Amino acid sequence: MNCSSLVFFSPLFQVSGIALIVVGIVVQTKLNGSLHITSVAASGAPIVIIIVGVVINFVAFFGCCGAWKENYCMVTTFAVLLILIFIVEIAAAIAGYIFKDQIRGVLERTLNETMINYNKTGNTVNIDELQKQFNCCGSFSYRDWLPLLNQTVPDSCCKDEYPGCGSNPTSSNINEEGCVNVINAWLKRNSLIVAGVALGIALFQVLGIIFACVLMKGIRSGYEVM
Repeated sequence: MNCSSLVFFSPLFQVSGIALIVVGIVVQTKLNGSLHITSVAASGAPIVIIIVGVVINFVAFFGCCGAWKENYCMVTTFAVLLILIFIVEIAAAIAGYIFKDQIRGVLERTLNETMINYNKTGNTVNIDELQKQFNCCGSFSYRDWLPLLNQTVPDSCCKDEYPGCGSNPTSSNINEEGCVNVINAWLKRNSLIVAGVALGIALFQVLGIIFACVLMKGIRSGYEVM
C-alpha cells in the first residue's frame, strides 16, 4: 500500500460529494421549490447535505494533493477533516432519526397555511405546482379544499387538468389522496436511498482515514508505505 491508494480513493470521495450535492439540490427543489417550509428541521436538511457535499469535494482534492506530494502536513489535515466530516454525518443521522416524526407535522402546518391563503395573496403557483408534481390534492384529502373554495378545488387537483375542471370535484376526475401522506411516503422512500448513499460514503471515509494514517506513518518514517 502506498500513496497511490489515497490518490485512487480521493476521486471516489469527490464522486460521493457530488452525489450528496445532487441529492440535496433535488430535495431542495422538489419541496422548497413548491412550499415555503420555514422549519429548520425540514428545510435545513437539504442545505446541510449540499454543504457537506461541497466540503467533501474540497477535502478530497486536498487529500489527493497531499498524497501525490507525500506532504505529511496535508495528509494529516486530510485525515482530521475526514474524521470531523464523519462525526458530523453521524450526528446528522442521529438528528434525522430524532426529528423524522416532526417532518409530517411541518408539512401539514405548511400546507394548511398555504391553502388558507390560496388566492388571498395572488400567489397560487406553489401549491398548484406541488399538487401537480405529487398527483395529490389538499392536506389529507381533496375535501380539505371544499370549505375554502366554495365546494370547489384548484384545477391542479385534476387528473386531467383543464380550465375549470376543479369546479365539479368527483372521485373520477380528482386526485383524492392528500399531499401530506403522498409527500411523507415519497420522503420515506428516498430516505432509504439517501441512507444507502451515506453508508457507502461512510465506508469510503473510514478507508480514507485508514490509508491517510498509514501514509502519515510511512512519510514520517521516511519510507514508502507498502
